[in-house]
Amino acid sequence: MNKFSEQDIKQITEHGLSLENIEQQLHDFEYGFPFARIIRPATINDGILQFDSDSTDSFIKIYDNEKQNYQITKFVPASGAATRMFKDLFEFLSTGNTNDTVNKVVSNINRFAFYDELKKFLPENPSAHDIVSAMLDSDKLNMGALPKALIAFHKYKNETRTAAHEHLIEGAEYAESNGVVNIHFTLSPEHKNKFNDLMSRIVPVLENKLNIKFNITTSIQKTGTDTIAANFDNTPFRDNNGKLVFRPAGHGALIENLNEIDSDIIFIKNIDNITNDNNRTDTIMYKKLLAGVLISLQKRVFKFMHDLQNNNYNESELRRFITTELNKTLPNTPISNTEFMKILNCPIRVCGVVKNTGEPGGGPFWVHDDTTNCDSLQITESSQIAPENRDIMQKSTHFNPVDLVCGVRDWQGKKFDLMQFIDPKTGFISEKSQNGRSLRAMERPGLWNGAMARWHTIFVQTPNTTFTPVKKVSDLLNLAHTE
Repeated sequence: MNKFSEQDIKQITEHGLSLENIEQQLHDFEYGFPFARIIRPATINDGILQFDSDSTDSFIKIYDNEKQNYQITKFVPASGAATRMFKDLFEFLSTGNTNDTVNKVVSNINRFAFYDELKKFLPENPSAHDIVSAMLDSDKLNMGALPKALIAFHKYKNETRTAAHEHLIEGAEYAESNGVVNIHFTLSPEHKNKFNDLMSRIVPVLENKLNIKFNITTSIQKTGTDTIAANFDNTPFRDNNGKLVFRPAGHGALIENLNEIDSDIIFIKNIDNITNDNNRTDTIMYKKLLAGVLISLQKRVFKFMHDLQNNNYNESELRRFITTELNKTLPNTPISNTEFMKILNCPIRVCGVVKNTGEPGGGPFWVHDDTTNCDSLQITESSQIAPENRDIMQKSTHFNPVDLVCGVRDWQGKKFDLMQFIDPKTGFISEKSQNGRSLRAMERPGLWNGAMARWHTIFVQTPNTTFTPVKKVSDLLNLAHTE
């Protein structure tokens, strides 16, 4: 066991953590996390639903007809700066060596939505260095220090829109209920003021234009979800002043933020996965499809819960429902009413998945859980898959684009405590650095994999047009962002 001084313990508690948390984290550094026991990829008709046009229209109709009966929130993870979006450009400034991204950005610079602002910092006939410096220097646009939410993504005839602005437009198309659109953004503390400034400018205009009310809320990733950094001998990593170092524990830490959303239905979509007005039709259609599937399935779960409570159910029908529609295997041994209710009484997530267009990696898989000795559908990252199972990963046909619709209330209308449905064994450890010194960092179970491992999971194939992420700044030149 590590020895912590009184000053260490004070630092730990002030950070919102306990000594027990830290000891467990250091234990996990030492012994690691087990690989997921993937059995096979989820595929069409084996874990992934595919709907024809009639079924699609039917589920969309269910959602459109019933959404006014639900409180709906669109949840957008938007923490962190856009540093990685400009990684190739930062490398160019530090080394002078051009790369494909730099060449593409420089030769197309006037096509970007932020060009009008950028021009103010450019000389006549600017060089590649002039352009990239104007984008990234702290006394100019300083784009690498902005969150993606505040980057100008799209150019229109009379305006430019940031990613956050586009999420409001998109949310108005499918997340409106009773004239209100609830949208929640997770932010970093340093970005909150600029974000609020943007909302104060655009929300009144949009409310007037669309004749709806926006309820925009934000939250900060809690420091109490951070994890301690470790040396390579798994002892606590300390900074140059001898203080313990804590790091944000990845997107999985956002399960606590999600847990505080008081809604019936929650749409989840990453900040950078957004398109423009001309390309939004499929996104809206399939968001409504996913929500219609959720409502339909949730009603059936609630009916079974009611029947179980009254001891008035058909066991073979219930078993078939759990195995074929909730995608969970069951033991052949007798199962009591109470056990059936425990199996059924979970949050539900309906996840859009798209066909792989590149190298197979993380995505939808059938996974065996040693704790329950059952199989279920899970979103599994490639880092969770053992080297000996890479052949199974290579057979995967679909990818997880983080397109989820969640039902987070039980059959009696009570909100689930989402913290009770996490698989704590699904974190992972990576190598990072601080001030030139290497360290080991730990990420908590991811928001859409380990943090939702005990949920009911439904996968639905959606078209690749619903997945338009901006990982590099040059992605803003793709048709989904320009045409």
